[in-house]
Amino acid sequence: MHRRAFLTATGGATALLAMPQDENRSEFTTLFDGKSLDGWSIRDGSEAAFYVDDGAIVVHESDGYPAWLRSARQYENFDFRGEFFVKGWINSGIYLHAPEHGRNMWCGMKINIFHDVDRKPAPESMGSIFPLVPPLKVNVKNQGEWNTFRILMDWPRLQVWTNGELVQDLDVETVPDLRHRLRSGYLGLESLSYPIRFRNLGVRELPAKVAWTPLYETPQDLAKWHVSDGKPVFEAVGGVLHSDGVGHFATLDKFRDFELQMYVRHAWHHNGGVLFRTAGTGSRGRHYEIQLHDVEGAHYPTGSLYSVKRGLYPRIEPGQWWLLQLRVKDATCLVRINGETVTEYDRLDNLDEGPIELQAHDAGRWTEYKHILVRRI
Repeated sequence: MHRRAFLTATGGATALLAMPQDENRSEFTTLFDGKSLDGWSIRDGSEAAFYVDDGAIVVHESDGYPAWLRSARQYENFDFRGEFFVKGWINSGIYLHAPEHGRNMWCGMKINIFHDVDRKPAPESMGSIFPLVPPLKVNVKNQGEWNTFRILMDWPRLQVWTNGELVQDLDVETVPDLRHRLRSGYLGLESLSYPIRFRNLGVRELPAKVAWTPLYETPQDLAKWHVSDGKPVFEAVGGVLHSDGVGHFATLDKFRDFELQMYVRHAWHHNGGVLFRTAGTGSRGRHYEIQLHDVEGAHYPTGSLYSVKRGLYPRIEPGQWWLLQLRVKDATCLVRINGETVTEYDRLDNLDEGPIELQAHDAGRWTEYKHILVRRI
């Protein structure tokens, strides 16, 4: 059979979502009504990238990666179940903890969907945490049949079943490439130009385990900041914090050990920084700075620990949102950009708490921030 050959699924009526008898079906929220894409949005693809046919969500063959279908809201811990149909060559995936912007399978995770019944499971096999962790076994029905899936995320434990068999049972914090992924995010269905189908999608939320404090989500959060140095201009534009001018904007609260995450975008060749463990006086006093400077050949490009350690340039684009994650614990510092670790350092000698400060470095070269979240660790 040609790799793109596909026949419409039979069996018209949609089956009930398969759940053990001892579970309460009312605890599950239906994510697909079988008639429309209500509750989902197409991302990075055309309006026709996903459509509904015969009670199933269908991926259009003309829209490939990075097109994907995103859930209406984000989830931390959950039990996600549904079905997918495989006939012929199929390649797709289910995203977990996908970011609002950035690379889904590196900021969050992807459970791979593939048609081959590999004898030896590989990092790209059906049921893998693509492309890192092979499944325990490969269980996929590929002769024009519906397959069931269940994904149980209860951080740090991730379990995945296909067709009732356990194919992943993993403590994600034991995998270096997974332990710093987003702890919450969107559910998503991936398009790779193969007409896979999905149906009977439902989710049950599990209790959250982490609590983030918003430093900026709405204009009211400006009250949590003050100008600490110079004459920067920080403006609230709805959910976006826009900065220009020259100077620093500091939190009123102080932090020693913390995780910080936010989305950033900026003008071409902008210059700025995120300062931590400061004296509250910008770069004039005690501080560390994570550089924001989108020039590959710069002495310290974006993600570097300025004047201490040069980071790997993350190849960000001007005008595009990207995810910044910063973890500071005792003498260690970790910086991740769009799911890639660009700087690790373990010899911080300033262990005192201090504000977090945003630097505006060049007037006329703006930087914007949104969803600025922090949690103490």
